[in-house]
Amino acid sequence: MAIKEDVYYEGGPHVGDLIFNILLGFTVICIPLSVGAIARAVWLRYRITDRRISVTGGWRGLERSDIVYSQIAKVVTVPRGLGAWGDMVITLKDGSRLELRAVPRFRDVYNFISDQLSPAAKAASGGIGTQQ
Repeated sequence: MAIKEDVYYEGGPHVGDLIFNILLGFTVICIPLSVGAIARAVWLRYRITDRRISVTGGWRGLERSDIVYSQIAKVVTVPRGLGAWGDMVITLKDGSRLELRAVPRFRDVYNFISDQLSPAAKAASGGIGTQQ
């Protein structure tokens, strides 16, 4: 019997990240950034539920990482694109990290994730825009 999960967000990175990096690609120096943004737009997918965070990505979208909230020690966010999207770094209790790039509505997503965390992880994470 499968346990029902309520999906909060399911989708790819913010389209603004792709547009911004393609515009930067017109300069020769930023072509690698454009290629990375195109790969993210095509193959990267996030699924954030009330039970876990799943990230599917890698070459042709063949790699998948699943994290349950009890494994999270800290979440740090960085706004991008004038605050329209943002990056998140999730640090696990074993010290490994998972980076979520160009997350749409990242403030809302951070608040949702924060609500699922243990009190110790919430204290370590702080709020968006706070100095640590």
